Amino acid sequence: MARRPLPFDGRLDRPVVLVGLMGAGKSTVGRRLARRLGLPFVDSDSEIEDAAGLSAGEVFQRFGEHDFRDGERRVVARLATGPVRVIATGGGAFVNEETRALLNDKCITVWLDAPVGLLAERTARRPETRPMLKDGNRSETLARLIDERRPAYAEAHIRIASEGGAHHEVVERIIAALDQHLKDMN
Repeated sequence: MARRPLPFDGRLDRPVVLVGLMGAGKSTVGRRLARRLGLPFVDSDSEIEDAAGLSAGEVFQRFGEHDFRDGERRVVARLATGPVRVIATGGGAFVNEETRALLNDKCITVWLDAPVGLLAERTARRPETRPMLKDGNRSETLARLIDERRPAYAEAHIRIASEGGAHHEVVERIIAALDQHLKDMN
């Protein structure tokens, strides 16, 4: 399948950051979006893992959520001020007011908004990487998190509904929304 040209070639001058709950598809869609845009891809959780020498889940469990979020905030700030690329953040990164303000100032933020049932299904595939979901009912925890985080996620520049369709379709919807956002910025 031949790739259609990007409608905004040459106008993307800042990183594109994917935000949303765990399981929304930020890493998977982010990799595909980066390939489609011809940009590098980076996952903030992978950057944390490289720095700590532990998985993000292990950092979370060993040092607690506060220390994990502090490290995450520093990593995301470094990535946001770097070159143009696609960045997938951890589910809680955008909830931090300082991080959210920085990302909205230096990047184009895209909220991947997925229904709780889809999030529960996806996060069940690798439960060891989801320390916030290890206790209790997965769907109830995710529903509570989306209720808590929705106001923060809603501050993203772009909202893309991710209903579980093909990833390439989500990527194409992001590209169309990026084109419109870049037109609106001018």
